[in-house]
Amino acid sequence: MLFRSCGLGEEELRVIGAIHEMYKSLRYVLSNPTRWQGALRRSALARAIQGSNSIEGYWVTTEDALAAIEGEEPLEAADETWHAVMGYRSAMTYVLQLCKDQNFRMSEDYLRSLHFMMMQYDLSKHPGNWRPGPIYVRDDSKGIDVYEGPSSRFVPGLISELVYYLNGKEDADHALVKGAMAHLNLTMIHPFSDGNGRMARCLQTLAVASKTVSDPTFSSIEEYLGRNTQDYYQVLAVVGQGSWNPTNNTRPWVRFNLTAHYRQAATVLRRNRLLAKLWNELEREIKVLGLPDRVMLALSDAAIGLRVRSVHYRHLADLSNVVASRDLKEMTKAGLLIAMGEKRGRTYKASDRIREIAQNIRQQEPGRIPDPFQSEELLTG
Repeated sequence: MLFRSCGLGEEELRVIGAIHEMYKSLRYVLSNPTRWQGALRRSALARAIQGSNSIEGYWVTTEDALAAIEGEEPLEAADETWHAVMGYRSAMTYVLQLCKDQNFRMSEDYLRSLHFMMMQYDLSKHPGNWRPGPIYVRDDSKGIDVYEGPSSRFVPGLISELVYYLNGKEDADHALVKGAMAHLNLTMIHPFSDGNGRMARCLQTLAVASKTVSDPTFSSIEEYLGRNTQDYYQVLAVVGQGSWNPTNNTRPWVRFNLTAHYRQAATVLRRNRLLAKLWNELEREIKVLGLPDRVMLALSDAAIGLRVRSVHYRHLADLSNVVASRDLKEMTKAGLLIAMGEKRGRTYKASDRIREIAQNIRQQEPGRIPDPFQSEELLTG
């Protein structure tokens, strides 16, 4: 027996409706390609990778998450962290490809393969295999075990049931709920020796995106979970109550996930508006200075707070090393960028003038997005 979704009430249906309206707005935005859409996509995927790994204690900068996506070397990440991030990138990239196949069906072998991609850097964690024995989730800050998974002898049967659920019609009308329940059940079954949280979050993205609820790149709530990790842990603790209790009420979990989707969708739409305004302002700057249009690819990244590397700019603009270096020097000379470090370790950040432009644009948007279950008026785009 698995954890089952709660009966959806008027409030849940109202929030689901608002989320779908925001996803419609996002699909409309993405159907009209813009000059800044590439930056929006890269940022979304990088933040998802960064968020999911940070929950497990593998923290990387956004620049290193972007480096993982583009197959570059990290600026700061240590070996173990980098292996974890690269494994997650491989798994997430595979998920984003599978979302495009409308005939895809879940299987136990798929889950095991995805786990191998994610954990192959550490064979002691039995990548691609179910855990061989008991498993506990420990709160190191308190020095206690906070959750005990079901006996390992039940794992194959529970996974078979989960696969049947994912391929079946139950909750099919509400993909957001189905994704949430896939996430919850894989987390509570804890079928692997390690990587269960990352696997559950990846599975949720697949369950949501494969139903064409939204563009796969923007279906993930991993950035939100990374920013709200304690709330995430708390709701899992409330629903799980320390051990395998599939008859427990799952409404707190469903509401938490709907809130995450609502706030993440609103965040993406807001970022698109901000990027559009920022791009226009930065274009005015480079035209006045007589710089080529291609420098926008580096300048826009710097303006949103990223450190820019020559190798990254070369990759984005498809330039030679000589041309990329010359462009970065020209932007530095023009007062758009500030160079930091030496030789291969050199990076560039936005100048005070560019940061001021970005800050003024950010102030044009409202602050924290409200809890949809506490707000009388819901955002829809």
